[in-house]
Amino acid sequence: MQLFKKNTNKIKVMALGGLNEIGKNMTVVEYKDEIIVIDAGLSFPEDEMLGVDIVIPDITYLVKNKDKIKGIFITHGHEDHIGALPYILKKINVPIYGSRLSIGLIQVKLKEHKLNSVKLNVVTPRQVIKLTNMSVEFIKNNHSIPDACSIAVHTDQGIIYHTGDFKIDLTPIDGDVMDIHRICELSKSGVLLMLADSTNVERAGYTMSEKTVGAGLDDLFRKANGSRIIVATFASNIHRLQQIINMAEKFNRKVAVSGRSMVNVVGVARELGYLDISDDVLIDLNDLSKYEDSELVIITTGTQGEPMSALARMASSEHKKVEIKRGDLIIISAHPIPGNEKLISKVINFLFEKGAEVVYNDIADIHVSGHASQEELKLMQRLVKPKFFMPAHGEYRMLKRHAELAEELGMPSQNIFVMQTGEVLELDKNSAKVAGHIPTGNVLVDGLGVGDVGNIVLRDRKHLSEDGLMIVVVTISKEDGKVLAGPDIISRGFVYVRESEDLMDGAKYVIKQVLKECEEKNIKEWAYLKNNIKENLKEYLYVKTKRNPMILPIIMEV
Repeated sequence: MQLFKKNTNKIKVMALGGLNEIGKNMTVVEYKDEIIVIDAGLSFPEDEMLGVDIVIPDITYLVKNKDKIKGIFITHGHEDHIGALPYILKKINVPIYGSRLSIGLIQVKLKEHKLNSVKLNVVTPRQVIKLTNMSVEFIKNNHSIPDACSIAVHTDQGIIYHTGDFKIDLTPIDGDVMDIHRICELSKSGVLLMLADSTNVERAGYTMSEKTVGAGLDDLFRKANGSRIIVATFASNIHRLQQIINMAEKFNRKVAVSGRSMVNVVGVARELGYLDISDDVLIDLNDLSKYEDSELVIITTGTQGEPMSALARMASSEHKKVEIKRGDLIIISAHPIPGNEKLISKVINFLFEKGAEVVYNDIADIHVSGHASQEELKLMQRLVKPKFFMPAHGEYRMLKRHAELAEELGMPSQNIFVMQTGEVLELDKNSAKVAGHIPTGNVLVDGLGVGDVGNIVLRDRKHLSEDGLMIVVVTISKEDGKVLAGPDIISRGFVYVRESEDLMDGAKYVIKQVLKECEEKNIKEWAYLKNNIKENLKEYLYVKTKRNPMILPIIMEV
């Protein structure tokens, strides 16, 4: 691997996450002796990451260069853009810049992690933060959360424009449209490099406006009659929450909120004025029994079927305050994130089994994406007219398709860079090239442990989950090496010992033969003895069962 060599006259752009994956978005821009970071997100574990809670970027490069970092600049308040901040700020305490809502959501996170010394800076669109060699400008865009921004990094070599997550919504719920005029002004000044959201690049046409969801919700609320309505949506989709609340008020229903993240977001959004709900409409979840079903709407988390989410706990009768009733109308207002389809399907099946009516995106227009589709991405290319282009925020096929889209619009292929996480794009006003790598990857968060679960631990967990465990306990004399007790065998997740006596007897015979051989040869090195037990027992068990349990020999001396 070619390591990155520093050239102070070039701008360096490198992604620590968000390329060839969904989530974990984090981009580094370095120029001369200054570094800025755009976003610091998390992603959720893949199936083989057993027991892992979340995944965050490896920031080894930032830790080594922390004296150069001038701040982390947040495009918007989604978890895949702010979720890693508490873990990163424990290693590099630098200022954070973001919109009012983004900073409000970040404050909640930092409070939970007892990080009280972080400097948080609220910025407004078109505000510019001036550094020595760079200036960072926030530009209003539209997404599925209010206060989303794109970011323009101004340097004497040219402008680096990062779209952030966006779509072009001409009728947003809050009426605050994307600042297309400012984007055009940047284009006239000359944009050196554009990094653009690739999430929806495979979808033709335009992404529908968030307002279109209102009509679908209105129809469902109208037909609900006497049923209780439970709506699952992303906690951070505040525009969607506002539409649900508006429908509840229209049909004289009270609103209760379930799910920790939902409660936190609603609290912050109300406090900052992004969510309009009166005190007589919002009720406590403990007070549901005081109202008729026809008077209630419950807004909950769990659109992705997450096992510990509020909706999943309702579906499995494990929620402490909400029991699904026959006749409940449950609306799942979200698209499944790729890989979550089975989890969602399982929850939906449970809900149907309990007698609820479940409406989800396949059968009703109750969700629109917050990401630009092909025609909007083309429009962004035409508006910005960058000299160089780097697709961002997406799996490899998405980045590749976005690159093809740019070529179709006339951009030379040599000016388009489909990058890998950790690769360094080096630019000046005349040229751009990939110039090596920096160390990066995934850091796994498991409980309170950050980074202490690696590939070897995951491999062991996978092994245990597939083939189980066999523990062999033997007691040996310290004086002459003779076996005093055992071998005793404990099996977990491999076979049920009481129903596998012949197999266990055979396993004990194999172990005794190994012990006898070692005793005859006067071998007292326990590492050798343990390894021989493992190898011989492994071979025997595979012949008998075609399975390979993890074998842990325990030798005790007395």
